[in-house]
Amino acid sequence: MSFQNASVGRWAVAACFFVNGFMVGSWAPQIPVVASRFELSETALGLLILVFGCGAVSVMPLCGYLIGRLGSRRVLRVAAVVCALSFAGLVAATQIWQMVAALLFFGAFLGAMDISMNANAVAVERSLGRAVMSSSHGFWSLGGFVGAGLGGVLLERYGYMAHAGMVVAFAFVIALAMLPFLIVEARPVAGQAGGARAGFPRNPMVYVTGLVALTCMLPEGAVLDWAALYLRQEMGAGIAEASLAFTAFSGTMAVMRFAGDRLRNRYGAVRTLRYSGIVATIGMLGAGLAPTPSLAIIAFALSGMGIANMVPIVFSAAGNQPGLSPGAGMSVATTIGYSGMLVAPSLVGFIAERTGFAPIFLAFSVLLALVLSMAGLVRSADTIAAHT
Repeated sequence: MSFQNASVGRWAVAACFFVNGFMVGSWAPQIPVVASRFELSETALGLLILVFGCGAVSVMPLCGYLIGRLGSRRVLRVAAVVCALSFAGLVAATQIWQMVAALLFFGAFLGAMDISMNANAVAVERSLGRAVMSSSHGFWSLGGFVGAGLGGVLLERYGYMAHAGMVVAFAFVIALAMLPFLIVEARPVAGQAGGARAGFPRNPMVYVTGLVALTCMLPEGAVLDWAALYLRQEMGAGIAEASLAFTAFSGTMAVMRFAGDRLRNRYGAVRTLRYSGIVATIGMLGAGLAPTPSLAIIAFALSGMGIANMVPIVFSAAGNQPGLSPGAGMSVATTIGYSGMLVAPSLVGFIAERTGFAPIFLAFSVLLALVLSMAGLVRSADTIAAHT
């Protein structure tokens, strides 16, 4: 594959990250609306969000297998288009069982898109011979920033139905425009060890890397699912102000992720992960201790700055494990990470109904601090050149 084609493919996969983040960010301000529409308690809402995670995790092993057989490009093309359209089901549901089905479907194609776009980004890294994963995730955060920021305003002004229609139209157009330019892997991933049987690779380090991904992803998921409700119910913020929690989190995350590849190339994956963990821990601690919505939003922004490059580094490490295809390593890391997030929403909702959200965010600051002791496990993220 030519360097020029890889460069174009780099921007195409970045657009896919943006669309995926935009869809997730657009869902964040809809969560309090769903709670109100169906009169759900925190525990019930947590169980409903659990369905969203179940949809994502259920397709991940299959997606890794399909990427090994068909390549990430073909899987991503289908997943991106269906994902964009599936958002409409979240507002079309009028009964709780319909909402469950819509969330399951939406989560499944978000998950399929997640694995395939990350695998395609690893293929771009190998083609270019340099890191692009952090900046790719930067586009995800930028999409989340735009989706959450506009979402709160549009919901208040036009209602949840009109908001969903605009989300679907925008995401669908972007996806259709960029999908033809995605790159094809330089070599058939199905022929690599672990490619065709991507669900159960033999390399134990890929599972350990998945546990690091789990530790990094849980706090990120907590901000997505619960930060807006935390500000709205416990601090009295309005819908638009409450949506700023995830907006600020995604905004600082986007800025740091665009700088992440340069930082990682300069300091290495291990040191970058350690520094990021320190900042993330301080930010999440501040969010749990904040007395006002404004201070909580600032704290969430700081935690986003720290968490920004943690997940991209871990995913790059998983996708560059020796003897594995990107799809195989990526499916394991994302499955383990998202599997933990299956338990977290319902558990957070159950605990929050009894203690409030502040102690939960304090607990997540401790979890982020644990990443510091596991930073050495991501050294494979610095071996891109060995795969080119």
